[in-house]
Amino acid sequence: MPPLAYLQAPRVEHAEELLESTRLSLDQILEQIGYGDASAFRRLFMLSTGLIPAQFRQRFQRPDQIR
Repeated sequence: MPPLAYLQAPRVEHAEELLESTRLSLDQILEQIGYGDASAFRRLFMLSTGLIPAQFRQRFQRPDQIR
């Protein structure tokens, strides 16, 4: 795994967890995972998951886990 991918993978995984289990906005999620560029993150997320963050949340959000 290239070094940059090694650093980005945990951030994407944490974002996935937050999208599934909270109602936090994408900006709030980016702040929590330490990512400053929303546009770049959306591209990275799309490459990693095949979905944009909003689509991911719509598909995988756990109703019983919403905080």
